[in-house]
Amino acid sequence: MARGDTGPDFIEALARGLDVIRAFQPGRPVMSLTEVATAAGLARPTARRILITLQELGYARVEQGGFALTPRILELGVSYVRSMGLWEVARPHLERLVTQTHESSSIAQLDGSDIVYVARVSVPKIVALSVQIGTRFPALQTSLGKVLLAALSPAEVERVLAEPSRSGIEPRWCPDAKEREAVLRAVRAKGWAMTDQQLALGIRSVAAPLRDGLGNVIAAVNVNAHAAETSVEKLTEEHLPLLLKTASAISADWAMYEAVPHVTAS
Repeated sequence: MARGDTGPDFIEALARGLDVIRAFQPGRPVMSLTEVATAAGLARPTARRILITLQELGYARVEQGGFALTPRILELGVSYVRSMGLWEVARPHLERLVTQTHESSSIAQLDGSDIVYVARVSVPKIVALSVQIGTRFPALQTSLGKVLLAALSPAEVERVLAEPSRSGIEPRWCPDAKEREAVLRAVRAKGWAMTDQQLALGIRSVAAPLRDGLGNVIAAVNVNAHAAETSVEKLTEEHLPLLLKTASAISADWAMYEAVPHVTAS
């Protein structure tokens, strides 16, 4: 894949390896060598060497005449979450919130026009879309994404949403620019967001921002419910106050975590 504006220290081989990993999109768990090479914009011999390297490292495997990623690939994303320390800070708060609401709760961050889930405590319920660490959804149609987009300036929102989603999801709600800005303006005013089956049928949720010690929005946390079981009134009148309290507690703990010097013992 051709690249521009790269410096002398840019490692093309590493970039090509990441292109191969990203070639495995939702709905395409197993891909032939030709499909991987085409999706990554690489020559077949180059894609083959990268896939063999990933296989030897345990990140890929041969399956059904093609190649597939292994669960070990999640280590790359989990390393990011662990390096932040956000999961350790948020985990007891999320577990308490799930115990109180009997609904799943997640934390996500913005990546282009998508949200990516970085932490989650779930309850065993059947929902329309499966969610796990690393799952991505179009940001605008989720409560988490609305919170994160509302923290950006209008120019930043335009730039972010100009990027195509890599989620593989076709959302049910596709507002024009005027409606979108009105929704984000309301989120900024309220300090929280809700989505009612705008991403997919059956999914209803509320979300609130997580902030650092300077007040910057670093992530968002939600309560996710099945629309057939949880009404909008219950979500906003019963679960939302608990969610806002949880978001405030996580933010306070995160600010304290940031303020304390961290030393790794040898």
